[in-house]
Parts: sequence; structure tokens; C-alpha cells
Amino acid sequence: MAIKIILAEDQSLLSSALAQLLNLEDDLDVIGTYADGQAAWQHIKYDHPDVVILDIEMPKQTGLQVAETIHSEKLPVKVIILTTFANKQYFETAVQAKVNGYLLKDIPSDELIQSIHEVIAGKTLYSPELVTSILGDVTNPLSQKETQILKEISLGKSTSEIAKALYLSGGTVRNYISAILSKLGAVNRIEALNIAEKHRWM
Repeated sequence: MAIKIILAEDQSLLSSALAQLLNLEDDLDVIGTYADGQAAWQHIKYDHPDVVILDIEMPKQTGLQVAETIHSEKLPVKVIILTTFANKQYFETAVQAKVNGYLLKDIPSDELIQSIHEVIAGKTLYSPELVTSILGDVTNPLSQKETQILKEISLGKSTSEIAKALYLSGGTVRNYISAILSKLGAVNRIEALNIAEKHRWM
């Protein structure tokens, strides 16, 4: 008997390609594809899939909100989050919602298919790259004001523009930037931005 799958993904090309890929397997049957979390939830309730594959950022309801609702309603369905986001907060929310898998979208197709079978068999799967990223997470050394200034820098603003936006003097902004570079071990603003973005501190 085929494994019934509901797919929630707001990028139509990706959703269509993924559905076609999964339907090529004799024992997988995509019974519905939905572009927003609210529509997906309505069909999950009534169509009784074996597995739901959820993107995170979708209109109306996120994949994480759908996963949390499935968990609170105690529905007998396996939940796989399939996302581009190796994000600590998202991952922790997914774990709290007792999802059965948290995988990144760059996973090879054969591994995704294998993951579906393993989840059905009772395994819990987390992307190795994600776990490594989370375990290697470093505490943000920047203060709230320094992070705010770095965000302004990311918008391409000059020191004087940042000073005007944040109601600070130019000298104060330069002092903050010096502190940012020192704390991050960066030689310039661009390197500081790259370091902060890599560790998801912005």
C-alpha cells in the first residue's frame, strides 16, 4: 500500500518538481500539494496522509505552525520539515513540535525518498549539516546597539547616515564600529558583516 503524502511548499516550480519526483516511486503517492500552511492544514485534517512535508516560510501559516498544530491535535501523521533555513530558532521550534524530520532542501532526491521510508519506520532524522551548525553555534558577542549598527551597515549606509538614523554622533558610531571589528576579529565592515551573517547574529 502506497505511502500517502501531502506537500506544502509555496514555490510552485519546486512543489511541482518534488511531487513528480515522489510520484515516480511505486510506493509513494502525493495526494495533495498546497501553497500555504492554512490550506495544507485543512487537508491534513481530512485526507489522513501518512507523511506531510512542510516548508517553513509560507503564507497564512508557516510550516512550523502547522507542525505545532499537528502535534497538539495528536494526529497520527509523520512530519518532515524541508527547508533552506539552517536556523537554530526554527530547529528548536521544530524539535518542540516533535517533528520526525528536519531536512535541508539541497538534500539529494534519493536521500529524501529514503528519509520518508525511515520516518515511516519510526526514525527521527535531522540534517547532519544542520546539527553540526547548531552544535557549533557561537554566542553573539555584539550588544544590541552594535547589532543595530551592523544592520545599518548592511543597508549600505555611511557613518554619517547611520548617525542620523540612530540619533548618534558620528564619533559615537565610529567607536561602535571599532568595537564591532574588534569583537569579531574583522579587518573591515564587509568582513564583519560576513561573520555576523554566517553565525546568524543579524
